[in-house]
Amino acid sequence: MPGLPAFVTWPEGGIMYQKTKRILITWGAGFLGSHLCERLLNDGAEVICLDNFYTGRKRNILHMMDDSRFTLLEHDITKPVYLQVDEIYNLACPASPVHYQYDAVHTLKTSVLGMINMLGLAKRVGAKLMQASTSEVYGDPQVHPQPESYWGHVNPTGPRACYDEGKRTAETLCFDYKRRHGVDARVVRIFNTYGPRMDTDDGRVVSNFIVQALRNEPISIYGDGMQTRSFCYVDDLIEGFVRVMSKQGFSGPVNLGNPYEFTVRELAEKILAMTGSKSSLIEKPLPADDPRLRRPDITLAQQELDWRPKIPLEEGLRQTIHYFEGRLGGDSRQTKQPALKLLRRSTDKLGTLAG
Repeated sequence: MPGLPAFVTWPEGGIMYQKTKRILITWGAGFLGSHLCERLLNDGAEVICLDNFYTGRKRNILHMMDDSRFTLLEHDITKPVYLQVDEIYNLACPASPVHYQYDAVHTLKTSVLGMINMLGLAKRVGAKLMQASTSEVYGDPQVHPQPESYWGHVNPTGPRACYDEGKRTAETLCFDYKRRHGVDARVVRIFNTYGPRMDTDDGRVVSNFIVQALRNEPISIYGDGMQTRSFCYVDDLIEGFVRVMSKQGFSGPVNLGNPYEFTVRELAEKILAMTGSKSSLIEKPLPADDPRLRRPDITLAQQELDWRPKIPLEEGLRQTIHYFEGRLGGDSRQTKQPALKLLRRSTDKLGTLAG
């Protein structure tokens, strides 16, 4: 599918005008956000990357800083922001239990207040908005695989609730703003995604296993390892985002993920084989409310977006392992001073955006 048009057009006095599309990506310096920034810049758009750097990393965006169409804004979306944009991709919220449970209250604020602020911005300026929701809205599912019509099985008071219920509330807000104010909001439900720029310490299963394997440390399997996950490579997911935003009259919610299912133990064994690691597998107690099954029904995405993941697990893992070999080996070293200098230069461009 061709890239998203990088301009908007409008008629005035019988003449058609065009301007470069300006796109806001919240948490744009994170794992998913940085890949989306890259994709949209390559498509010719102007990108505003907003991040508070709670889980975002400056190293993820340094290579984009010299692009005149890229602007960095350090900001927390629990506070309002005033920008003139054509589209908003709201990716803001820590996605790994290690991060979202560290400050559960702020996680909930990010999902709820942040969603209100982004929807308010979309309403004011007439921007399209895509909300990055999650398969966690299905909780520990009693329906398998999970279609969008399934309402879920979520513990509203458990240690994961700050994330699960925050995302469910954010979806509610999207559709309420759409019904009440006519905001063009779309919702995607992201299933397990992996790839380069994941954090080494984010606690997610793919990054955990690869880092432990490369360090020849015991690989921690929680429970007996027979719980299942479906792993989608980041490039496939970003393609899904772009298709959702470009589809006229489509709101979702829509599942984006890989329908091929593996047990956690199978994933660990595959990573051991691919890395040649000497690590052993050890079992640890299963965390509270950890879902036993996770696999998307992507029928809607196939029908409406002509989308399905294309990158095989082995190929995606190979690229991800290569990335982590570089990170652990120090290949991605950046001195702090040049990074700060670049960031300062980028934030100088913000004067024309506020207001």
